[in-house]
Amino acid sequence: MLKQDAKSRVRFFYPNNSHYLKDSSELKIFIDRLFKKEGKRLEELNYIFCSDQTLLEINKKYLNHNYYTDIITFNLSENKDIINGESYISIDRVRSNSSGLGISFRKELLRVIFHGALHLCDYKDKTTKDSIQMRIKEDFYLSLFVSR
Repeated sequence: MLKQDAKSRVRFFYPNNSHYLKDSSELKIFIDRLFKKEGKRLEELNYIFCSDQTLLEINKKYLNHNYYTDIITFNLSENKDIINGESYISIDRVRSNSSGLGISFRKELLRVIFHGALHLCDYKDKTTKDSIQMRIKEDFYLSLFVSR
């Protein structure tokens, strides 16, 4: 059973009554501001937290990729200036990545959350140049959110 967070245009869905974000209300407001800074209007964005296995199944079924990843974001918008999407985040992968990078789980989770939002703003990460630009934006929003 998924537990939905408070009503908002940004929603977090947690499996098995887990809760990964102690400051989710502030984060929802911040994500809305992120989209405004990027010239987009947020209609609806759902973050669904899941396991490695669940995300692997989504990756295979919808993207024809047979590998683990930390996030998959689907843009459901018909208008490029309006944000309507879903991001699926593997908590297992975020936990593993944070450990491997020597950073906190919270910091890595926030980075992945912002990464998904930035994909919806048309940032890419397939080339080295795009990956660098994405990382710069992730760092920018991460530093803004953490320093508030």
